[in-house]
Amino acid sequence: MNKITDEERQKILESPPVGTWVLMLSVGGGMVAAWLFLYYGVFLSRGIIN
Repeated sequence: MNKITDEERQKILESPPVGTWVLMLSVGGGMVAAWLFLYYGVFLSRGIIN
């Protein structure tokens, strides 16, 4: 097993969670795109919502 130093451990703990932000923004963007598709593409085109 590869041991890491205390300096490397501290650097990892202080770094921002970039991967989490990317995943959260991509899921949020997908949900917004799906909502816009449903609202404009399905509901408004069929006249369900005034």
